[in-house]
Amino acid sequence: MKRLLIVWHSRTGAARAMAQAAARGAADEPDVEVRVLPADEAGPDDLLDADGYLFACPENLATMSGAMKEFFDRAYYPCLEQLNGRPYAALIAAGSDGTGAARQLARIAMGWRLKPIAEPLIVGTQAQTPEAILAEKVLSEEALARCTDLGAALAAGLAMGVF
Repeated sequence: MKRLLIVWHSRTGAARAMAQAAARGAADEPDVEVRVLPADEAGPDDLLDADGYLFACPENLATMSGAMKEFFDRAYYPCLEQLNGRPYAALIAAGSDGTGAARQLARIAMGWRLKPIAEPLIVGTQAQTPEAILAEKVLSEEALARCTDLGAALAAGLAMGVF
């Protein structure tokens, strides 16, 4: 059985909802065990035990959230040269753009020599005022369906040995 690890961080619920939607899609694949962990609970052993990854986080100030970056900081060197070729995908919750966080995450994944299986899925919340930025987010069904589809595709590829 293959293992898919979904690591997420969220302050206002958007990235958490994206990770949960992806997990629902991946759970439909009977030959893949799906494990979902908050970034502050995930570590090197979790990465080493998985065959593929889905990382979900918000973009904060044009980069990934600090808690997600801290996860990568803790896990980077203990996993270096041990994850080569494993597949991954990224989910980014962004107030407007999202490309800064996606680019930062891709550079870390490149250092681990992970294989991207899709372009980063960026969901814009259009939150531009302090009140909107700090408010709990509710994503559209269309956005969540895209996350579900990405989780299902990653799990199916793992199960079939495509990745």
